[in-house]
Amino acid sequence: MRKIKHTTIASILVIVFGIGLFALGTDGFRAYTAEAARVLELNKTNPLFSNATLEDSTGTTYSISEFEGKYVLITFIYASCGTFCPQLEMNMAEIYDKLPSSYVGEEIIFLSITFDTVRDTVDVLKKYRGYFDKEESSWRMARIPDQKELDTLLEAFGVIVIPDDSGNFTHNGAFYFVDREGRLIEVMNYAEIDQAVGKITTRIERDKGA
Repeated sequence: MRKIKHTTIASILVIVFGIGLFALGTDGFRAYTAEAARVLELNKTNPLFSNATLEDSTGTTYSISEFEGKYVLITFIYASCGTFCPQLEMNMAEIYDKLPSSYVGEEIIFLSITFDTVRDTVDVLKKYRGYFDKEESSWRMARIPDQKELDTLLEAFGVIVIPDDSGNFTHNGAFYFVDREGRLIEVMNYAEIDQAVGKITTRIERDKGA
């Protein structure tokens, strides 16, 4: 009996120790996957939008300072994507429509950035943004012509882009909510539309009431 009791206690200690290690390794059970860990780290560090020159679907070029004083909701896409990107952008369009119209363009700008700088020319972006039928001034479709600047931004925001042999890309996707100073506030789940609307609205209303 004593031997069985000791074995049971030892087993419990091993389990407890293992749970402790798992909790440490997953930041208190919050990061169960590499993607969850990535999002958790970005939401902790809140990186700045790096110094990059954007070229949008009108052919206009500017830096992120163009949006100074406004929030920005960002997606990273490529126009020839036929699967994930259209859903990501349709969800973005739902957020656009669900936010108070007085906020869109005034308090917050929507920005879709392509990482396929070779094929996604200004004309391609112009055609692509037409599918979503939103105001051009409040939802920008843009490219970053300088590959080094693009790579720096993708790295800072934890965007993973892996080209294949067919001209397509494997990539992660999310909504990147950037504050009025160009700092990433939160990486949001692209499938949780109402939650994103709630968080954005709460943040804007808090600032307006401050």
